[in-house]
Amino acid sequence: MKSTVETLSPTRVKLAIEVPFDELKPSLQKAYREIGTQVQIPGFRRGKIPAQVIDQRVGRGTVLNEAVQEAIPQQILAAVREHDVKTLGRPEVEITEFTDGEPLKFTAEVDVRPEITIPDLSTISVTVPAVEIGDNEIDEQVNGLRERFATLKTVDRPAAEGDYVQLDLKATVDGVEVPGGSATNISHEVGSKQLLPGLDEVLVGLVADADATFTTQLVGGDFAGRDAEVDVKVRSVKDKQLPEIDDEFAQLASEFDSLEELRGDLRERLGKVKKVEQIYAARDEALKQLVEAAEIPAPEGVVKEEVEGRKQAMTDQLERIGATLEDYLASEEKTEEQIDTELTDAATEGVRIQLLLDTIADADDIQVSDDEFGHEIVHRAQRAQMSPQQYYDQLVQSGSAVAVFGDVRRGKALAAVLEKVTMQDSEGNTLTLDDLREANAAEHEGHDH
Repeated sequence: MKSTVETLSPTRVKLAIEVPFDELKPSLQKAYREIGTQVQIPGFRRGKIPAQVIDQRVGRGTVLNEAVQEAIPQQILAAVREHDVKTLGRPEVEITEFTDGEPLKFTAEVDVRPEITIPDLSTISVTVPAVEIGDNEIDEQVNGLRERFATLKTVDRPAAEGDYVQLDLKATVDGVEVPGGSATNISHEVGSKQLLPGLDEVLVGLVADADATFTTQLVGGDFAGRDAEVDVKVRSVKDKQLPEIDDEFAQLASEFDSLEELRGDLRERLGKVKKVEQIYAARDEALKQLVEAAEIPAPEGVVKEEVEGRKQAMTDQLERIGATLEDYLASEEKTEEQIDTELTDAATEGVRIQLLLDTIADADDIQVSDDEFGHEIVHRAQRAQMSPQQYYDQLVQSGSAVAVFGDVRRGKALAAVLEKVTMQDSEGNTLTLDDLREANAAEHEGHDH
C-alpha cells in the first residue's frame, strides 16, 4: 500500500491511498466465503460453492465490491498509523480507480484533531453574579406549598374561574359518538384549558346539575379536524380553599413548628439550587474563555455528526410523548433552519470544549482508574434505571464504552482546569472546585445537568 496525506484545513486531511491488487486477495477470499454462505445454488452445499460458480451466478463485480468495502477501513487504519494522523469521526471515502486485477485507488477525507496550544490557565479569571434571594422568591415557594395543601369544598353557586367541577362529557360528530370522546365524573379546574377547547368558556356560570352543549374541533383519532358537538353536564361545583399562611400551616406542610423556620428552610434550599447554578455558570464561562483564548477550530464533520445525533435524540424524545418535530416547531414558533442553527452552535461549542479537555488530559497524562470508570457506570445505570452490568453490556454492544471512558477523562481534565483558574462572584467571594463538587453531589441527588 502507498499513501499520501494532504492537509485541507487545520481540522481536515485527505488521504490518497493506492492498494496493489495482490494485497486485496485476503479480502477477496473472505468475500467469496461470505457470499458462498448466503446464496443457494442447486447442486452445491451452502458454503462449498466454487469461486467461478459464484462469479457466474452472483457476478464477479459483486464480489469485488464486497472485498473493497471490507478492505478500505483496514487500509485507512494503516495509512492513519503510518502518517500519525489523529482522526476524529468517520472518514468520507471516494473510490477514484478500480478495475479487476488492477490497483485500488481511493481517497478518504477525515477530520483530525487540530494542534492546540493551551493558554496559561492562571490568566483566566471569571466573575459571576453573587447569589441573591429575594423575599418574593420565598413567597412564591410558600404559595406553591399552599396550593398543594388546598382543600375543595362543595358550593351552591355558579362555577367561576379557578373552581373545580365534576363533569360528564360526551362528544358526537353528525350524531355518531366519538370513540374515547366520553368521560364520566372527571374533575376539572375551570380556566385551566386542560380539556377541550371551548369547554372553559361554557362552564363559567353553570351550576350543579346544569348542562350545556358546545362545538369543538377534534385534534386526534378518526375524526381529527372535524367539528364535534360536546354535551357537558356539571355534577358539582367546588371552591378551592387555601390555608392561612401561619405557624399552623407550617406544621401542616413541613416538619417545622413556625412559619419563620419554614421560610428559613426554603431560603436555604433555594440558596443551594442557586449555588449550583452559579457554579455551573462560572465553569461554563471559564471554558468559554479558554476555548476563545486557545482559538480552537471545530472540525466540520464531527460537528455535523453531533448535530445529526442531537436532532435524532430530539425527534425520538418527541415521538415518545406522541409529538412530531413539526408540532415542536409550531409550539416554539421556530423554523427547522433556526433549530438547525441552534443545534449547530451548541454542537460546535461542545466539540471545541471536548478538544480542549482532551488536549489538557494528554498534556497532563490524565489516567482513568477502573474504580472511576465503574463509579460512572453505576451512576449512569441508576439514571437509566438499569443494573450496572446490564448498562455496561449495552454500552459494549453499541460500542459506546470508549465514549464514556472519554467523558470521565475529560471530567478529570476539567477538574484540573478549575483548580488553576480564578473564579469569584460579584461580591469578591472565591468559588472553588469543592463548591463544584458539592454542587455536583447535590445535583446527583436531584436532577442532572
